Amino acid sequence: MNIKKIGLTALAASLVSTSAFAGEMSVSGSASMAWENYSGVAKNSTKAFSMGNQLTFSGSGELDNGLTVGLSFIIDQADNTGTADTPFDSHSVSVSSDALGTLVFHGEGGDSAQNAVGDTAAGNIWDNFDARTTGNAALKESNATTDMIHYTLPNFVEGVAVSASYVPSGGTDQSDSAYAIVYTGLEGLTASYGQGSSDQQAAGLGASTADADTTSMKVSYVIGSITAAYSSHDHDHGTATSGQEATSWKLSYTVSDAISISYGHETIDSKETADSSDAEFSKIAGSYTSGGMTVSASFQDGENMSYTTATSEDEEYYGLSLSFAF
Repeated sequence: MNIKKIGLTALAASLVSTSAFAGEMSVSGSASMAWENYSGVAKNSTKAFSMGNQLTFSGSGELDNGLTVGLSFIIDQADNTGTADTPFDSHSVSVSSDALGTLVFHGEGGDSAQNAVGDTAAGNIWDNFDARTTGNAALKESNATTDMIHYTLPNFVEGVAVSASYVPSGGTDQSDSAYAIVYTGLEGLTASYGQGSSDQQAAGLGASTADADTTSMKVSYVIGSITAAYSSHDHDHGTATSGQEATSWKLSYTVSDAISISYGHETIDSKETADSSDAEFSKIAGSYTSGGMTVSASFQDGENMSYTTATSEDEEYYGLSLSFAF
């Protein structure tokens, strides 16, 4: 009798049974239809219909040792066209417990700890103009790439969340790290601070590219139906002409459970040249939500988008969308 074979077969059956009993898979999705119109010297009367579609596959289960393991795949058509990750928008594995916190391995699509709190208070209005033909002022952040680890500490202090991330070195680039602290201990207040690096070639590995550190600070406060938010963002680069600063603010008003309106503004200051002009973006938006359906409309304006006052660097955007969550 092969005792070893019997033992291994029993162990395999036990593992399969435990996994099937503890694990659970689910699928959620979203879909949208939109009408967009850009106007300006560089892109005039560009009207278009578009659609969005996304499916999120997620599953988790508790192991016998008390750890919870989760898996997430997001499929977003055409999001990563031409890359090895097509059609995935992002995918990750997480391991967590109340005592140890949460460790997430991002195969693709993850944010560094700084990036996770680094959106402007107005919601990155600049990003809606990134497809224009003559260039764009994009917000510079710390390094976030594939195969990244993100760790959130367990809740030691009520209202305080601490997280950190790490990107290993690759090629001639050095490794990068980031951390963030978020405070929600006062009712209505949310304050966050994040810092991360974008270190380039290590010493002795050829021509060195200067390193950079990015710092993000943001605060928002809710008073009744009004929410006020402000953020400050600084990208400190070893090459002075590659640095960047950005400030932003936003006011939101909740008219009812279904209707809300907001106005936001962003200013991005480049250090490329001493006389460069600030890029400025503004947005006024309104939305109506009923069940899983949201109708939203917005008017957005971008000025000096390549840090010059040329008329080709000014643009306006009008948008109307209908989105569904299911």
